[in-house]
Amino acid sequence: MTSSDDRPEPAEVKSTSGPSFEVRDLGRRGFEETYRLQQDLLQARLREEVGDLLLLVEHDAVVTRGRRSAEGDTAGVPFPVVTIERGGEATFHGPGQLVAYPIFKMVEGQRDLHAYLRWLEGIVIRSLAAVGVEGRREEGFTGVWIGPQKVCSIGVAVRGWVTWHGLAVNVTTDLDAYRSFSPCGLRGDVMTRVADHVGDGSAEPGRLMERFKEALTSAFGSAGPLTPGQ
Repeated sequence: MTSSDDRPEPAEVKSTSGPSFEVRDLGRRGFEETYRLQQDLLQARLREEVGDLLLLVEHDAVVTRGRRSAEGDTAGVPFPVVTIERGGEATFHGPGQLVAYPIFKMVEGQRDLHAYLRWLEGIVIRSLAAVGVEGRREEGFTGVWIGPQKVCSIGVAVRGWVTWHGLAVNVTTDLDAYRSFSPCGLRGDVMTRVADHVGDGSAEPGRLMERFKEALTSAFGSAGPLTPGQ
C-alpha cells in the first residue's frame, strides 16, 4: 500500500462507453482527513473546476454512522466513531479494507439513486470475479455478498447530483473489528473478506490488496454509464 507521503501521480482512466475520470490513490489515511478532502473535491466538482474523480484509500480504524443509524448503536465500539451524512447504518473502516469514493456528476437520464447503488454493486461483483471470487446481491439489502456473508458495504450521498461517500470492500481486514457492534444492522459474524475466498495463493495481504485495487479501478473504467441492474 502506498503511503500518503509517497503516493503515485493521479491516473486517468477512460471508460469504454462513458467519460474519463481521474483516479487518486491516497494510500493509508485517517478518515477525517479524507472526509475533508471529499468535501473540497465535491465543491470543486459542483463548480465544474474538476472532472469526475475516484478516490481510493485504506483508513485507520474508525466506525462511521450513517443517516439510518440508531441512537446508541455504537456504544461498545473501541474505535473512534464519526457520524456522517451518507445513507445506511454503522460500519467499520480500517486496515486491509479498500474504500472507494466516486465523486461523479450524475447527468440527465442517470439521476436515479437506486440505480446508482445497483451500479456500484455491479462494479464490486466484477472486481471480485477478476480475482476469482463470485460475488452476489442479497435481496432487500445494499452491498455485495459472497455466499451467505457480506464483503462490501455501500453508503452514498449526493449533492447537486454529484456523488460522494461510496463503498468499502473487506480485502484482508481483521474481522474481529465488527464484533463490538451491528454492522449495517446485521450480526458482526455475517461479515467476510476477500482473502478468505481466494484459492490461488494470492492472499498475501499486500499482493491481494494491489490485485483487488487494480480490479476495482478497471471495473469502474469499463462499467460505462449508470445502468440499473448492471
